Amino acid sequence: MPYDFDYQINDHIATITLNRPEQLNAITLEIYAQLRDLFETLRYDDAVRVVVITGTGRAFCAGGDVHTIIGALLDRDMHAHLEFCRMTGHLVRNMRLLPKPIISAVNGIAAGAGAVIALASDFRIVAESAKFAFLFTRVGLTGADMGAGLLLPRIVGQGRATELLMLGDDVDAAAAERIGLANRVVPLDQVLSVANELAARLANGPTYSLGMTKLMVNNEWHMDLNSAIEAEAQAQALMMMGEDHRAFYEAFKSKRKPVFRGR
Repeated sequence: MPYDFDYQINDHIATITLNRPEQLNAITLEIYAQLRDLFETLRYDDAVRVVVITGTGRAFCAGGDVHTIIGALLDRDMHAHLEFCRMTGHLVRNMRLLPKPIISAVNGIAAGAGAVIALASDFRIVAESAKFAFLFTRVGLTGADMGAGLLLPRIVGQGRATELLMLGDDVDAAAAERIGLANRVVPLDQVLSVANELAARLANGPTYSLGMTKLMVNNEWHMDLNSAIEAEAQAQALMMMGEDHRAFYEAFKSKRKPVFRGR
């Protein structure tokens, strides 16, 4: 299927490169829909174990395209607005439900929807010169968009998330790392290589275990302690019967490095 962004698969790593550099990789209606559907399809693609998202040029993603989205939607009715907002939210939903690690290689500004896409990823490798901006209130909208009101407090805390979502201020890379929004800050020319190194490590790891870990972290957000402990006991008992756990034990006995197959 042709996409309005670059998409490649190498060594079980899928790389999505937003490629509208003159528009700072702003997302069109078509790109939103394509990304939403791609992340759903990736649930069933055994050739892909890890996903990397990045941008071309000096931006990661400047959010939704002002002219092709805002300009187009302003003259449409409430139903069209709700349909659009649900579509953008379903992109984030599909990212979080994907039982595979997602890495955002944030090479430049990540604003609006771009900030939320990075937020919805499991890892954020951020260039020293990059910035985040949850700028929805700056354009007269609620800061709680595309799941940001749920995801951001769980990463940076309620107080800091309220500040970022209400004020919409820019957050530089150093501040992002300090508050936990960035997993690692590196020079610009190393962003993609560091992200790919992490992706390779994950792709060669026990991928079923990684997917179960992501699933459990998602599910346990809304559990009490007893429910979480029981859910983890059931999940761990299942994983202990997996091939990768046995592969670890056989490798340990033989004093060699285990080879995981994602089973």
